[in-house]
Parts: sequence; structure tokens; C-alpha cells
Amino acid sequence: MKILGIDTSGLVGAVAVADGDMLVSQFSIQYKTTHSEILMPMMEDIREKVHLDLSTIDAIAVAKGPGSFTGLRIGSATAKGLALALDKPIIAIPTVDAIAYNLYGVEKIICPMMDAKRKQVYTGLYTFVPNTPEGKSFERTFDMQVIHEQFATSVEDIVERINAIGKPVVLLGDGIPAYHDELERLLKVPYSIAPMHQNRQSGAALVALAMKYAEEGRMVSADEFAPEYLRLSQAEREAKEKDGAQGTDDREKRKLESRKTPGIVRIRQMTAEDIDDAALLEKENLGKEAWNSKQLLDALTRDDTIYLVAEKAGRVVGLCGVQNVSGDGEVTNVSVARDCRGEGIGYKMVKQLLERGRGIGIKDYTLEVRAGNEHAIKLYERLGFKSEGLRPGFYDEPKEDAAIYWKRAEVEE
Repeated sequence: MKILGIDTSGLVGAVAVADGDMLVSQFSIQYKTTHSEILMPMMEDIREKVHLDLSTIDAIAVAKGPGSFTGLRIGSATAKGLALALDKPIIAIPTVDAIAYNLYGVEKIICPMMDAKRKQVYTGLYTFVPNTPEGKSFERTFDMQVIHEQFATSVEDIVERINAIGKPVVLLGDGIPAYHDELERLLKVPYSIAPMHQNRQSGAALVALAMKYAEEGRMVSADEFAPEYLRLSQAEREAKEKDGAQGTDDREKRKLESRKTPGIVRIRQMTAEDIDDAALLEKENLGKEAWNSKQLLDALTRDDTIYLVAEKAGRVVGLCGVQNVSGDGEVTNVSVARDCRGEGIGYKMVKQLLERGRGIGIKDYTLEVRAGNEHAIKLYERLGFKSEGLRPGFYDEPKEDAAIYWKRAEVEE
């Protein structure tokens, strides 16, 4: 697949072309010029240098935001214009995700920060989880895990979140020099700052991540694409303040939109902002046996776990997780909201969990369930688990045996 990438979300202007697993070209500049002046000349220079026929492009990747309002509009308009003219899809890449992808393979916490002015940053939290490709012994690939998706917040808030995780962090982005002294004062964990060749927007990182998106079918038409600003522009903020109105948080807008299609259930990776909802769901289902917020956050940030949630109408209605213990996957959590049972959510969620677990080297799966929980047992047996014994008196309140189930690779159908 051949992808043209465009990033004008920040001070760096970047264009890149990737063909399959090869970076054909990239051009980036950070100087006293505007994106409107340099973007088209950069693209034209690349086109001439590599004899690029634009009609051979399969998709156009663009940093969708957040970032500079003017920069995003320039990049978005260019990408949409090309996509319409060439009849090609757009791969919309979250800006902060693309910056984090510069540090592919880093298993520490990764925190990009873009200076959003007004004492705020555009940021997020990420890490990379190693995988062993099927049939390989020593080769490793990495999946980027989104611990907290990109959002706008204060430096104090993101530092508080990093300190709560309690693990070493790598910082990058143009917000780091702007708030370096504050970060040094507030951070309570070991931290490092990415070097110059990895700490800004990169056309190469953008198209590399776009390749992943393309494999997953995450593309939209030019008509469907729109930039994601996360905050109102300065002019819009001033107008809101003048009218005495409060801007609605972008996340709440998305939740309201999702409620327009209440029947749709989305299975996705759990993020840090899901923790409180997931802990509440656990407590409603399991009482004193439930995992609390700290336990879930600790589990989420490990490199040997996968945690998924089911989201319906903007609400977390399901949770499941697995931990790789020397090649065996211990299914640690499975919860579905009581008012959503019987809709197949548990089956879809755990099935996807098992599929993703293979990506972190899991071959066999095991779990424990109350011997009297017939509904859960039917679900696990439907997914191929087999009973291999009991653990007498394992559960309390009420006292009950634990049924031990395994799903072994050699007995899969």
C-alpha cells in the first residue's frame, strides 16, 4: 500500500511517502515560515524527486488534530482536496498518537505534550507492548497501547496522572521546553526527554502509524473527514465568554453523539479514563471480590496484560482482561452490566480478548469461575474452555467452590 502523509498540526511541517514497509521519502521543516507557504512546495519537491505519480497513491494520511487551528485547517484542506481529486480515502491520525509513535518499542510510559497555550497542553499517555510473531522465537514486534487518549489539560493534571501510575516516563513534544521547570518540580517518577530526532511531529511516524490504521480498515472518505481541535479557537472562546456561555467539553459531545445510536456496542482497549467506570462495574457485579481503581490502573500499565471494555451509548458496559504468565493467559476479569446481559457482549468481548492475547505470546488460557455461575460457565464453554477441576471453598460470601477452566491450543477446533 502506498500512503502520502501530511502533518501541519504544529510548528513542524511534514510530508512523507511510504510504500509497503519502505519509507520512500520525507520532508520536514521547522523554521520561520507558515504552512501555507511551504506545504505545497514540499509536496511538489517530493513528487519530482521520487517521480511520484499521485494517481498511484492508495490513501492520504493526515494529522487530524489537536494542534494549531490554522495549521490543521491547511493540512486538512490539502488532504481533502487531494482525496476528492484522486478519489482516495483519508486515514485520519490523532496528532498526539503520531508523536508518540516516534518512540516505537519503548516500554516505559510515553507522554507527548504540545503547547496549547493558556497554561494547557495537548497530551496523552502511551506505551508499547511487545509481541512475538507466530512462528518466531526471538523476533519481537510492538503494539502501541493507549493508556489515556489525547486530550487538552493542564500540566498539573497530566503530571498527577503520571505520578499515579508510578512508572518511568519519556517526555517529548514542543510543550516540554515551554513547561520544563514546572515538570521538573512536579514529577515524582524518573523521567527522560526524547532527543531532537524523536521529539516533534514526524512524517515518517505519521505514515508508519497510518499503515497500521489501513490494515485495520480505519479509513474515511474525504466527505466524512473533519479535523479534531479538542478546544474552541481563540475567537470562539472569546465569543463564548462574551455571551457568558460555557464551552462543552469535546468528550461530552462525543458521548452525546454516541447516544444517538444506543444499540451499537464498541469493543476497544481500556484507557486510564475508563478506570473509574470499570471499577464501578466490577463492584456492582462482584462486591468485595471486585478489583478497585488502583488495581485496574496497575494492571493496565503492565506490558504483559490486555484489558478491553465494551462501550454502549457512551457508557462502559463490559470489562475483561488477561495476563500473560509464562505463555499461559490468566483471564483476570470478566464483567458485563446487569441491564445489558443477554446481548452477546460478554462473548464478543472475551472472543476479542483471546484473539489479541495471541499477539503477546499467549498459547493457552485459564480462568476460575464460581461453580454455581451457570450463565458464565455457558459463555466460557461456548468459547472453547473445558473444565479441569475444582478449587474447594475458594470463594467467600457466599462460600463456594471455584471451577477451573482451560482453553488449550492443542484442543482448539
